[in-house]
Amino acid sequence: MEGPPAHRPVGTVAGVSDGPVPDVRAGAPRRAAPLPAFASGPAQAPTLAVELFVVLSLSFLPSAVDSLISLLSAPLAGTSVALFANVQLAHQLVDILFALAPVGLVLYLVARNGEALAPFGLDTGSLAADAAVAAGLAAVVSAVGLGIYLAALALRVNRFVIPVPPLGHWWTVPVLVLGAAQAGLLEEIVVNAYAIRRLEQIGASAPVAVAASAILRASYHLYQGWGGFAGNLALGVLFGALFVRWRRIWPFVLAHAAVDVLAGVAYLLYRGHCVFGTCIR
Repeated sequence: MEGPPAHRPVGTVAGVSDGPVPDVRAGAPRRAAPLPAFASGPAQAPTLAVELFVVLSLSFLPSAVDSLISLLSAPLAGTSVALFANVQLAHQLVDILFALAPVGLVLYLVARNGEALAPFGLDTGSLAADAAVAAGLAAVVSAVGLGIYLAALALRVNRFVIPVPPLGHWWTVPVLVLGAAQAGLLEEIVVNAYAIRRLEQIGASAPVAVAASAILRASYHLYQGWGGFAGNLALGVLFGALFVRWRRIWPFVLAHAAVDVLAGVAYLLYRGHCVFGTCIR
């Protein structure tokens, strides 16, 4: 594993030493508490611009853009005639865009720390091979996931999940694809690659890091029910273990996106039909 950037020894900052410091109260020298290592000198303007954009994207910028769309979607007074016919599409696109802000934060932190992309699996040197692996992973995950999902519905321990954006629009399928790409990027880069790498760096063993990542992934799918929890726990263990082995994240990003697209397209095709005793409404 890589250590911290070699700007200066851990325990010092510019102009400050961690050597003996007089203790005014006791009159005896003591050692100051170790201070964290920081990059030397102030960040340059482009770096600070990226930092500012990421922080705002994770806080108030989405609300500002959403408010602007709301303002432009209808008159302030009088008749409620929409000025922006595709306001719902605008909301969908804005939500997808700002949901990727944590990915931007990960990339920013890695770059700010002077770390390489490879330990996080983010280098792009073998995307063609990654896509081929992703196709196989997507096929396996889709088959197993469908089985778990149908079984959970039959056992009444899961909710019926509608895996598509609002229906009846020309942009339903395009937004489905964009949303699947956003989910793949967000979950696999943050919960899989970044979380596992950082847990390893702070001393966790690979199995513990994979388990923690998988439990986190499963926990935020509990709104679906116990089937969603179990399926995503298994998915997290599989993807996490393979990430530790391969140190590549793009196969999982692509596979995740493909599975979400397949789920959405299957819903659109079989909506109103019953499959294996489960009626898709």
